[in-house]
Amino acid sequence: MRIAVLADIHGNLPALQAVVAELERLQPDYVILNGDLINAVPFSPEVIDLVRSQDWAVVRGNHEFYYLDLGTERAGAGFEDPTRWGQLHWLAARISTKQGAYLAMLPDERLICLPGTRPMRVAHGVPGRNRVGFFTHQPAASIAAEVANIREETVISAHTHVQVDRQVCVHGDADEDVFADPHSTEEHAAAARTWHVINPGSVGLPLNGDTRAQFAILESVDPQQVVGGWQVTHQQVDYDRRPALAAFAEREMLQAGGAISHLFYWELVTGEPEIVNFFQWARHAGHDPDHAMEAAFRAYAADTRRDAYVRARDPLVSKPAA
Repeated sequence: MRIAVLADIHGNLPALQAVVAELERLQPDYVILNGDLINAVPFSPEVIDLVRSQDWAVVRGNHEFYYLDLGTERAGAGFEDPTRWGQLHWLAARISTKQGAYLAMLPDERLICLPGTRPMRVAHGVPGRNRVGFFTHQPAASIAAEVANIREETVISAHTHVQVDRQVCVHGDADEDVFADPHSTEEHAAAARTWHVINPGSVGLPLNGDTRAQFAILESVDPQQVVGGWQVTHQQVDYDRRPALAAFAEREMLQAGGAISHLFYWELVTGEPEIVNFFQWARHAGHDPDHAMEAAFRAYAADTRRDAYVRARDPLVSKPAA
């Protein structure tokens, strides 16, 4: 049994099309899409339509919630601000009612139980918290704390836009048995647990320094070979990023979205966490990006010269002759 796991398309239609073509070649038995279909790159409506045309198991991510919460009592603080959240307003004006209803009906997590295989739990972050994410070099104890209440040994996460394949163990002599019956009067020995934590990386906006579209293939194996019974092979697919980059200006996302749209553009160019780096710099430098985003971004560019770094790597910028 072979399953393809995709995540974090973020409106990048050319990247998704390249991955779909690769899936045609690989012919997995099933495909799982683990959230964040939309936002960041200017092709979200087209991405929704392409996903809807496929027979895939789809989970909703935090960017679907940003769109669905806009204009409701669930909206985050400041969502009404067209400067700070201009890109979200731009997005909401372009997603149709039917497309929005499709996103609204997606589940927040899935339990995948295929015949002859061990079950796997799929959530964009972890169940109930879609903005929790994992990294390759993250301490095992912090990962274990986040997955401690997940019964399944195989945990498919996303959100961080980096490819992860980790086996994380909690030793029985150090932790309580989280599955002990709370109504029992018997004493329980603490149980050792191991989870296989997987992130397929991002199709549309990878942040591990590799700008290729990324996903994973899971193959069912003997659980004695791999905890949970699923072997991971991470995939990377080359594609032409220029149409996606050009669309930022052509579809007026840069004008509407301001600093955030520019930072998403930078991430597509570099494959690096430009938004996280900006917010970290801003807070360290005493700026308030949530209430003075554009001023903070101008200061960031002037102080770090990050714009020059990005421009030197931008495939739309012509390089001078040698």
